Amino acid sequence: MTSHQTAQTMKPATAAKKLGVYLEATPAEFQEGVVSRTELSALQADPPQWLQDLRRNGPHPRPVVAAKLGVSIAGLARGGITDPLTTDDIDALKTENPEWLQKERATQAEVRKETVRIKEMQAEKAERAQKRQPNA
Repeated sequence: MTSHQTAQTMKPATAAKKLGVYLEATPAEFQEGVVSRTELSALQADPPQWLQDLRRNGPHPRPVVAAKLGVSIAGLARGGITDPLTTDDIDALKTENPEWLQKERATQAEVRKETVRIKEMQAEKAERAQKRQPNA
């Protein structure tokens, strides 16, 4: 008895998300097809020119825009940024440095500090608990 392995595939939206690109900016053949895990790996390992250009110039999806600006996705929305931005748009925002961006960056920095503090506290707690247990 032989088993036939079928290639795992994903929708173009999922593949675009994994590649960190805005789906609507990808070529039509990418948007209309399905992408196998093998094809995705090949795209990640040796990106074609269109993928290199999209990653470099955009338009970028919200998670990428948020990361490049150093804010959360919710922070983008609070700042009124709902559309994809190009690298030039992002650079212009960084240069302009509007008040909302300064505020959201500060908020994001506080969130990161709090996350580190909580992890350290949990690690200390786990270490104390481990010391209290007798060796078996």
